[in-house]
Amino acid sequence: MTGSTAVDWTWETAEDPDEVHALLRACDAYQARRYGSPAPVRNTGTTERRVRSGEVHLLRHDGEAAGMFTLSWDPPFTLAADAFPPAVRPAYLGRLAVAPRLLADSAPTGATCVRRAAELASARGADALRSEANPDLAGTVKLLELLGFRRHGDVLTDAAGRRTVRLQKSFGPGPAARSEESR
Repeated sequence: MTGSTAVDWTWETAEDPDEVHALLRACDAYQARRYGSPAPVRNTGTTERRVRSGEVHLLRHDGEAAGMFTLSWDPPFTLAADAFPPAVRPAYLGRLAVAPRLLADSAPTGATCVRRAAELASARGADALRSEANPDLAGTVKLLELLGFRRHGDVLTDAAGRRTVRLQKSFGPGPAARSEESR
């Protein structure tokens, strides 16, 4: 992070669902205003469940929540069989959020979160990191693409009018391919 020492920025597994939910909603509201799209409706029960399960990774700056994401092995969205290219052990990135003050300052917090998610997923044996994003949030989609994610399929629109695009970052041959190569 530019202009700050490493001590200013720390990662933790989130413990406070209220803090996480507040950050998520603040980021959603900021992005909705910025892009002229509706803010998603967030379920506090889902936030509580993800925090309890240890899926929420929180980045702090000087003790304040700066950014977050969830990393899970189960897809947080409904998947068609052909939604993504094949993967043996995909991980799922979700609920990427950055404090609005940092978004307004163009701080690289979002990129820091996505890189951390990719590092954790790869270190834990994932051969791909999958995500779903609102294509109207052009900055978010562009960030994911700059960090190696590729779009798969068309923009989807559900019955409620929510638009999504699916993206995947591959980490090379999956665990099955690696074990066959060693034979």
